[in-house]
Amino acid sequence: MSKLGLIAGGGGLPLALAEQCRAAGRPLFVIRLKGFADEALYAYDGGEVGLGEVGKCFALLHGAGCEAVCLAGKVSRPDFSALKPDLRGVAALGGAILAARKGEDAILRYMVELFEKEGFAVEGAHEVAAGLTLPAGPLTRRAPPAEALEDIRHGFHVAGEIGRLDIGQGAVACRGLILAVEAQEGTDAMLARCAQLPETLRGTAESRAGVLVKRAKPTQEQRVDLPTIGVTTIEGAAWAGLAGVVGEAGRTLLLDRAAVIEAADRLGLFVFGHAGD
Repeated sequence: MSKLGLIAGGGGLPLALAEQCRAAGRPLFVIRLKGFADEALYAYDGGEVGLGEVGKCFALLHGAGCEAVCLAGKVSRPDFSALKPDLRGVAALGGAILAARKGEDAILRYMVELFEKEGFAVEGAHEVAAGLTLPAGPLTRRAPPAEALEDIRHGFHVAGEIGRLDIGQGAVACRGLILAVEAQEGTDAMLARCAQLPETLRGTAESRAGVLVKRAKPTQEQRVDLPTIGVTTIEGAAWAGLAGVVGEAGRTLLLDRAAVIEAADRLGLFVFGHAGD
């Protein structure tokens, strides 16, 4: 079993992957990105690097004997002028800036290529922990009611379109209307916006309606940045009065499945893996 170097940004995904590696007995070394990685990751063997310290990152990974890497977690687009790169970082910076001008997908592909050129195999989170992917069908006691099916289809289509344009991965549909699409603010902020809409447009805790749909960008690099659903997603959807949360089956990551299902059942939402187009 090859040793994995986990390049850890923010959020719960890196910690879930680290726990999965520990449970599976896979050797692991964690690169904690300064200002992003969860403090809980300090419990794992690893090191800390800044976004511009490419040479330090490679040296740590090689020194630890890593053969593969996984890039996981949230990293905000940096102010490139404020970075303090090392020599390898200086060499990579020009390409990163050019890629960033082409959109999020381009810069993620550029990062994958950097690690591959350094000799590392790049694994997606869904490859490191296959059990994290959302299966097709309902996961909760509630299944999507008939009135939600058209919102699921509509939201899934719109999420695909904004993904194709490299805008985001999520959309909220309610009673035939698109209430919001995800851009740089992220899913939690999008749901918070929905919660502020008039109740004439959205559901309520007493009469839930509408769905959050998350879908991978059709042209994105599958080994990085797959959409993710966690407990905070469920709580945000409940706050916005939605009836359910839908993810693209097999291409959406589900963090802490038991906790997600418990939260959804408790709050009266469904969680559903959509396998259609």
